[in-house]
Amino acid sequence: MRSGVMTSPLAGRPYVKMNGAGNSITVLDLRGTPLGVTPAEARAIARQQATSFDQLMVIFDPVTIGSDGFLRIFNTDGSESSACGNGTRCVSWHMLEGSDKTTLVLETKAGRLDCRRDSAFAFTVDMGKPRFGWDEIPLSRRVSDIDHIDFSYQTTNGKTLSDPACVNMGNPHAIFFVDDVEAYALDINGPILEHDPLFPERANISLVEMRDRGHIIQKVWERGAGLTLACGSGACAAVVAAARRALTDRNVKVTLPGGDLVIEWRESDSHVLMTGPVALEHHGVLDESVFKDMK
Repeated sequence: MRSGVMTSPLAGRPYVKMNGAGNSITVLDLRGTPLGVTPAEARAIARQQATSFDQLMVIFDPVTIGSDGFLRIFNTDGSESSACGNGTRCVSWHMLEGSDKTTLVLETKAGRLDCRRDSAFAFTVDMGKPRFGWDEIPLSRRVSDIDHIDFSYQTTNGKTLSDPACVNMGNPHAIFFVDDVEAYALDINGPILEHDPLFPERANISLVEMRDRGHIIQKVWERGAGLTLACGSGACAAVVAAARRALTDRNVKVTLPGGDLVIEWRESDSHVLMTGPVALEHHGVLDESVFKDMK
């Protein structure tokens, strides 16, 4: 403690501020160190304008042979997520920049992620297989049809959201197919739905508007982060849910407020591939003052 400032072992560590299709990402590389990140430290980093994020991507040394690193993913409220496709693309840029390599293998709590550099600022991530068991998502009760769940919610602006599909893409997603993604006040109703008793581990809430079989519009309230400009795992979940309802093909452009992602639900092995852009905003160093009044 110095001059009323609570210090952290993370003070002085470099970070990279990026975004993936508008999804605000801070990358913290702790490979080769014994350091970790606590929920309180993640919240402190999120509160600063220069380091604010939708997701904090923390890179650790690999756990298994053949992997290039292990990721822990923090939301703004300090909770952890097991998957973040937009953040994984940003991590891929950070780890591959200046290297002759074009591929990476990363580990998360949700499993292995294979990443490929397609161009200077575009990457493809293999997000793995979706899961559909009601207890895998998880839901608080058994449902007979995961693609059409008997659930209805009256929004604060007098509309009804009903008949969602649910998918686990490393984290739980509930997808509502609507006529207009802007008409349901997701900024107000998203947090209520995120915490609905149906979702014991909370859920990412998506509104999806159909354009054609190869194009959807999506807006997402992310669990633990709020209304975001893009959600990579949410885009994957939306395409899987739409394809299972025969509303789209298996290769779809997803337009989010922050930009477009291309999602392919591969038929050969059921893996979901996400392709999209990243952008570098700035490099910086975590100052001691970031951790003042940490709680």
